[in-house]
Amino acid sequence: MVLDGIVSSPLRRSASTRRQSSRDEFGSWSTLVERHRFLLTALGLLAFLCTIYLYFAVTLGATDTCSGLKGTEKATCNLQHVSSTLSHGKLKFL
Repeated sequence: MVLDGIVSSPLRRSASTRRQSSRDEFGSWSTLVERHRFLLTALGLLAFLCTIYLYFAVTLGATDTCSGLKGTEKATCNLQHVSSTLSHGKLKFL
C-alpha cells in the first residue's frame, strides 16, 4: 500500500544505485593504477631524480677542511675559512 509506493519510488531506487556505485567507484588496484598512471609515473620519475640529486650532493659536496681539529683550533680554522670564502665573493650555506 503506502509502503509499496515508497519502496518502488524512483527517488528511492536512484539513491540505492548511487550508494552502490560509490562503493565500486575505486574498484581494484589495477583500476586505480590505470586511472592514475600519469601521476604515478611522474611520482616515480621525481623520486628517481631526487635520489640521483642526493647521491651527487652527498658525494660531491664540499669537504670540511677543519674536520680533524678540536676546540680553539677548529674555531680559528672555521673563522679563516669563512673570511676567505667571503673575500672571494662566494657564500657557503652548509
